[in-house]
Amino acid sequence: MLATMLALWPNMEVFRPVFYLKGFSDGMISYQLNPNVADDVNRSIEDALKIYKATQEYFMKYDEYLLWGWSRDVERGRPNIVFKVAGSSPAAIEITSILESLGIGTNNTITFTVSQEVSLILAKIRGRAKAVKMGIKTTRVYETNMGGRLEGHLREVKAAQLIMDALKRFENPEAKLIEFCKKLGVPVASEAEAWVGATGWGYNYKAKTFEEKVTLASFNQYLKTLVNEHLAMLLVEAKMFNSKEEALNYLTNWEKAIGLAGTLVAQRVWWIFFSPENRAKWISYLTSEYGLTREEVENVLNGIDVLPASKRKPMDTFLTLARWNMTNTEFPDHQLNVLNESKSLNFNLSNYDNAIMMKHDPKTVETLNQLEDFVKAYELTPDLSELLGKVGIDVKELGNRGLTYDGWATFGSTVKTMTGFTEAYNNFRSRVVETAKKVAKTLSVR
Repeated sequence: MLATMLALWPNMEVFRPVFYLKGFSDGMISYQLNPNVADDVNRSIEDALKIYKATQEYFMKYDEYLLWGWSRDVERGRPNIVFKVAGSSPAAIEITSILESLGIGTNNTITFTVSQEVSLILAKIRGRAKAVKMGIKTTRVYETNMGGRLEGHLREVKAAQLIMDALKRFENPEAKLIEFCKKLGVPVASEAEAWVGATGWGYNYKAKTFEEKVTLASFNQYLKTLVNEHLAMLLVEAKMFNSKEEALNYLTNWEKAIGLAGTLVAQRVWWIFFSPENRAKWISYLTSEYGLTREEVENVLNGIDVLPASKRKPMDTFLTLARWNMTNTEFPDHQLNVLNESKSLNFNLSNYDNAIMMKHDPKTVETLNQLEDFVKAYELTPDLSELLGKVGIDVKELGNRGLTYDGWATFGSTVKTMTGFTEAYNNFRSRVVETAKKVAKTLSVR
């Protein structure tokens, strides 16, 4: 915990002037709460308050210099921090609501589905409504949509289906799998031995059974796109297609559809809460439900941004551009890719003005609906449909087969992402402890 705080405080210092000049509505730094206790409300809240208090004490002194000459009415010491609350279990709903009610911002992560993100934005609204009623100033907060990781999972699911269907058509499926995996660069052993290989999600996967070995071959470490000649030829050899060109055309159509899955989720979540047709309905509902003034309701809503993340291609940014209630954060390499795309021949940025409201080909959703996990990601649950109906949202086309609360922890994207994140967190913690021991030993010798 201390190591992470010490690493993040300098970043917070960089954005501290922005934080104050923008009235706490920008310049926020995300702090990842311990993923090992993400499903424990009390421990997560305890950690968050401990971190917040220590950070506040640090910046009380810092702000005396930064805000020298400013009115004493300006609050000093308030951390420009939002806590990353993992949506890996329904505990995130209560954690989010409690922190927001204290004026402490949240950034929900490990969120891939409409039902998760709608539930957590509702938690933010409840918490922020309590805060403004008590006169607590709120900050900008975020609902992350990990679209790239949803797409990565769906791609692996489709790849595994195709590989398994193809292998069943061969006289010796195990031998054909080994032959195919060698072409992909999968670390294979004999049929009887376990295979261990990287997944591309930040951890290694041990495959013992035939089915597990197919799963290993489908990971994005080896199949970064479905448009793969080795995969196409496997399908042709299995007589699923008449030619490589026919197989590649099929795979290309699937790749294009999967490449829009994350955008479709972000678009639906944004539409439910922030589209012009629904915003007025929320203002009316929240005014009545929480006894807030219109100004207070707008404070609650205006400070919540959808945050598309884990982007893999420039269009993930362009297709989620919005004029309000949207933040696009970009890694430097992705920024460069977006910039280069914008400079390409015949590119017209005006085509993406408020692109979050863009209509996409219905056939894309028809294709994706063949995958059970996309249906879970894209549709609502019955309880959410009922609540949104009370608000006045038209839910007829939004479905009721979305990811249920008891499925948050076991959803494929969640399992893969949390396994990688937890391993990275634990490795970082181990390195910090080892370094601390070495320093302590050195000091004791002196």
